[in-house]
Amino acid sequence: MTAVAQDQAPYFDISDPTFAITSEEVHAAREQSWYARTNYGIAGLRYDEVSRLLKHPKLRQGSVQWPAHNGITEGPWAHWFASWLLNKEGADHHRLRRLMNPAFSPKLIGALVPRFQALAGELIDGFSHPDRCEFVTEFAEPYAARVIAIMLGLPEEEWPIIARESTTLGLGMGVTVKDDLPKIEAALANLYTYADDLIADRQKNPREDFVSKLVTANREGDGRLSDEELRDGLVLLIFGGFDTTRNQLGLAMQTFIANPDQWTLLAEQPELGKAAVEEVMRVNPTVRWVTREALEDFEFEGLEIPAGTTVHLFSESAATDPRVFGEKAFDITADRKPHFGFGGGAHHCLGHFVARSDMSEALPLLARRMRNPRIDGEASWLPDSGNTGPMRLPIAFDAAG
Repeated sequence: MTAVAQDQAPYFDISDPTFAITSEEVHAAREQSWYARTNYGIAGLRYDEVSRLLKHPKLRQGSVQWPAHNGITEGPWAHWFASWLLNKEGADHHRLRRLMNPAFSPKLIGALVPRFQALAGELIDGFSHPDRCEFVTEFAEPYAARVIAIMLGLPEEEWPIIARESTTLGLGMGVTVKDDLPKIEAALANLYTYADDLIADRQKNPREDFVSKLVTANREGDGRLSDEELRDGLVLLIFGGFDTTRNQLGLAMQTFIANPDQWTLLAEQPELGKAAVEEVMRVNPTVRWVTREALEDFEFEGLEIPAGTTVHLFSESAATDPRVFGEKAFDITADRKPHFGFGGGAHHCLGHFVARSDMSEALPLLARRMRNPRIDGEASWLPDSGNTGPMRLPIAFDAAG
């Protein structure tokens, strides 16, 4: 590709809150070019190129630059963001991942499936009306918060703390982060206090739960967790375990409402729950882009990519690429190539098995109990960039036993 052709590649201002990654504008750009130029760097739009760039040896995890992209270079939130496992490389990344992995083992999560099923049923039974609900506050938030409480051994009745502070902290993943920073840092301070109290309690009264295991792993100087890593990591586990599931459940309802035949199919065949989660995350992922950064100058598909360039890989655009997936269609029975909703490569989402498990139990039960769902009022949404999802999603439905 020549320099002139590069100048002619599509351009998007992805910091604009009105910009939508899932728009026809982006899909049209995908037909023009495998990439677009943006005010943050470049954006990959097609499946094949995105798949290869996710694992490219000359790219590192790029999210570490997110605060700086938004003019935030200091302060508590920027410091906490830099501490994330996601933003670590090499030996530090492997050490932290090894210490946190036990919280997300398939064996542990598998044993919790009956709890997830009972919780979903309890929440549906508790809707304020028998034939409608505000889905975010009546189901997605309490379900996601109580799941993370069950996993980490926290008191389930404290789920409103997890939900409230994590919801606000999640604004840091969106393009309005700078405007929202005072609220974000207040929520972070509250979660730090919550984590400090948990750590102090488990130091005095260890239990058979994951927080106690983290506290046991807290011995500076022998390759384990420092005090700061323990505190930062616990806040990340609470926030990360909540945010993805809450957002993705709301996006799932949006997707199924637009595809009622698939909702009926899921109600009739609950064994399709796992496939439903994968198909929803293919066409409507909460993580709208996965980020990389060039470690050195290199050339890729005719494009010269200088060192330090941010490379955003647009998850939905790549995973609905008609070159790979054919005509745009949502089908929970289809055999698909992997999506990018949980990232990829060495930095794939640590909690992917949790999100897959809890949602694959919740969605079939929702489909059986909430027939013919439809939007019933005004919904509100986070910007369609970075991480997204509904803030309010009123749904009417035909109640079933």
